[in-house]
Amino acid sequence: MSKSTNFRPELQQQSSINEELDKIEKFFQQLQRPKNLNEIRNRTEKFCQENSDRKIVLITSGGTTVPMEHNTVRFIDNFSAGTRGSASAEYFFDTNQYAIIFLYRHKSLEPFARHFDGLFSNLKYDPNNDRIEVSETIRPKLIQTLTKMKESSNRLLKITFTTLSEYLFILREMTALLRQYGSRVMLYLAAAVSDFYIPPDNMAIHKIHSNGPLRLHFEMVPKILRPLVKFWVPDAFVISFKLETDADILLEKAREALNRYGHKLVIANELNTRKWKVILVTANESELINIDRNSDNPIEIEKLIVTNVVQRHEKFIKNLL
Repeated sequence: MSKSTNFRPELQQQSSINEELDKIEKFFQQLQRPKNLNEIRNRTEKFCQENSDRKIVLITSGGTTVPMEHNTVRFIDNFSAGTRGSASAEYFFDTNQYAIIFLYRHKSLEPFARHFDGLFSNLKYDPNNDRIEVSETIRPKLIQTLTKMKESSNRLLKITFTTLSEYLFILREMTALLRQYGSRVMLYLAAAVSDFYIPPDNMAIHKIHSNGPLRLHFEMVPKILRPLVKFWVPDAFVISFKLETDADILLEKAREALNRYGHKLVIANELNTRKWKVILVTANESELINIDRNSDNPIEIEKLIVTNVVQRHEKFIKNLL
């Protein structure tokens, strides 16, 4: 009797794990698999092999769309432009330690290229000589940006997604490839992933007509972070982001996520102060990082975030040796 009683919690735990994995698998089965998934797998595998002497960081960036129709005209979106992810990718590149896989929303901000919007307004075209003139004020910044873009070509792999299903399929595929690299892998999950979706069976085939009120029923997206941490890349250093509009519940929500998913770090930020203040939350501590937004020479807060997490990752690797 005692042996059976002692063994029962283990059986219950395994049963719970199996149920969770079955739920995730059924969720994926109803989603549309990206047509270019094999190509993405091959590109990623080759990139990792070519950078086998470096640590690898997978950065996700931008928001996911949730289609309302199979022949999509309308979709649900969020405000994320990919600023944090694209800026962070640049600072990871500057450390000279990481090969960077940048999984980003199509047409959201990209590393280095994000600076061009501000630079192009200072270019002038001379039709008489058929030349583009570069202002001396922006020349150094333009040269630096173009140089880094060229230098990053071997250490920066860019992969795009648009929809929620594309993002999840690609993320699962990439983690399957990255698992073999163990603790050298960091996942920097900065993408704003939808918590809700419309199951394909409940989705309109063609454009929804606007001849009356519209009521939509959304289902919850299963929490992919838990199987990712426990099964997909169990030895990786996984970082998630938590955005709230209520600063009073921010730390509570970050710790709740850590307890639920078991990853290493949550970078918590409040909507209105996210560009100059974040809190790095672990199971045992929290650390505030902020910048002076009124400084004459302000830096991007992502520079401080990346410096901090690179040190944490290095410590994480050493502790496993």
